[in-house]
Amino acid sequence: MPQYHQAGKIPAKRHTQFRKPDGSLYAEELFSTHGFSSVYSLIYHCHPPTMVKSIGEPYSVEPKVAFMRSLKHQSFMGFNVEAQDDFLDSRTPVLLNKDLMISLAAPKKSMTDYYYKNGDSDEMIFVHKGSGVVKTLYGSLPFEYGDYIIIPRGTIYQITFNDADNRLLIVDSHSPIETCSRYRNAYGQYEEHSPYCERDFKRPSEIETHDEKGDFLVKIKKENMIYPYIYATHPFDAIGWDGNHYPYIFSIHNFEPITGRIHMPPPIHQTFEAHNYVICSFVPRLYDYHPLSVPVPYNHSNIDSDEVLYYVDGDFMSRKHVEKGQITLHPGGIPHGPHPGTVEKSLGQKETKELAVMIDTFKPLWVTDAALKIYDDSYHQSWLV
Repeated sequence: MPQYHQAGKIPAKRHTQFRKPDGSLYAEELFSTHGFSSVYSLIYHCHPPTMVKSIGEPYSVEPKVAFMRSLKHQSFMGFNVEAQDDFLDSRTPVLLNKDLMISLAAPKKSMTDYYYKNGDSDEMIFVHKGSGVVKTLYGSLPFEYGDYIIIPRGTIYQITFNDADNRLLIVDSHSPIETCSRYRNAYGQYEEHSPYCERDFKRPSEIETHDEKGDFLVKIKKENMIYPYIYATHPFDAIGWDGNHYPYIFSIHNFEPITGRIHMPPPIHQTFEAHNYVICSFVPRLYDYHPLSVPVPYNHSNIDSDEVLYYVDGDFMSRKHVEKGQITLHPGGIPHGPHPGTVEKSLGQKETKELAVMIDTFKPLWVTDAALKIYDDSYHQSWLV
């Protein structure tokens, strides 16, 4: 959960008169989810955030599911997703269930003529390639390779890319994305055994108040439909805000790995949690240091969860022929483990340089039609000697 933060100008007391230099009132907005029972922020707008000029014809972005049931190890070559100009058009759903949707995107151009709001889901955007700035009414968030960008549902944002070569892994989460509760004490502070601390998180900065009127297109996603809204005022018209509900960034390079004398289980890599799934970070780290340790993971059965690995960089210790952007899906119900030859190869090794994002879901994942276009049908046989 993000810590309390504030930016810009706010009144001394909430829900009290806060006036502009001309004597008129700023418009206060409480921004939260789960009614009034979850974290929230108070935002002070130059204009009420309700000034809608028109609503265009909605259109569907519902992903087409190829199949919902499979007991087969699968692999998808993520960098084979074709790059497209537009950010939203480039988002290609690959795996999903009722808790989340995992997509790949390769946008070439910045969002210049519209803004976007996901009204259904928190978003985690992992930056595999590219850099730029996420602009929101909370302020700006510069991003780069290795960043997890966490955008709470309902946040209007606009992304500017520095060039046309961008590769993103995106999770639409139908529940809040939070840091691991076991790393926080009763007061919300990260404990000493946590693999990250408050200093590792980038919060919005350089709030820019756009006190402007005109025609501003905001594309709002709700229940797999995009609704084109035309607002009469700029969506980033906040003079200030405070609270615990805002977008932030955590870099995978700031995750401090937990190691031991013998092989540690996957939960030590956990970075975020949500309802029915977790997100983990595999980062460069020292191998196990027991004199007889076996560094690669042992064979294990995924009985109650599907395991998704997204390969980012480096040599993965337990896999052969891994490519950047490759996704593997190991479904619940059957075992998986190191590829032939990788166990002996790992003996005596001191460290690994692997970099990957893992998503473990506790409900089966469904494969989309789009995923079949980048599908490697032979992966399930890759354990044969």
